[in-house]
Amino acid sequence: MIINILAGGPESLLPDLSSYATVESVWLGVDKGVFTLLESGIAPDYAFGDFDSVTEKEWEVIEQRVRNLKKFSPEKDETDMELAINWALEQSPKQINLFGATGGRLDHMFGNVQLLLKPALANLPSEIQMIDKQNHVFAKPPGTYSLNELAGKKYISFVPVTPSVKGLTLEGFKYPLVNCDLPIGSTLCISNELLNDYGTFSFSEGILLVVRSGD
Repeated sequence: MIINILAGGPESLLPDLSSYATVESVWLGVDKGVFTLLESGIAPDYAFGDFDSVTEKEWEVIEQRVRNLKKFSPEKDETDMELAINWALEQSPKQINLFGATGGRLDHMFGNVQLLLKPALANLPSEIQMIDKQNHVFAKPPGTYSLNELAGKKYISFVPVTPSVKGLTLEGFKYPLVNCDLPIGSTLCISNELLNDYGTFSFSEGILLVVRSGD
């Protein structure tokens, strides 16, 4: 199962959502993102949020057209997005894609980046990926991983989100590394590139944020 979650970020940053609508995908709308999904011709399977970002008319449409509504008070300890991700992780999908999670308010965007770490911190098999027109972002715990070429996403950056990432090795990259310790705050691994169709990265300790970007 793949769970796609659309939040209320700027629509100008959204990729073509229809390309992610497969037979195995489940769609969740978060707050304003529920209405955006409906406007895009995608019927959300579930809707989450306090819905303080929608108009009265939009809310009427959401109530009429979405069967599984999970409405919360605006005064709560988690963001709408975190509530949706918590539910999604309970379903044990192989992947969760976040859309509408970048741009707009920076506190929301940084909060969403933090949510990418949940599976790695809890040792869960699911992966959360944040996607917009220009970027694909995900986090990885220690291990060995392959990256294939991704159309329109030439640049690959590795950002430590723990005090240090140890033993980082990059193979098949323009700027290779061998058993390098990468402290938090380092920009050493920003804007790398694949030499051919794929490359591998591995490390023994810490958590890495992987950012694949295009100009």
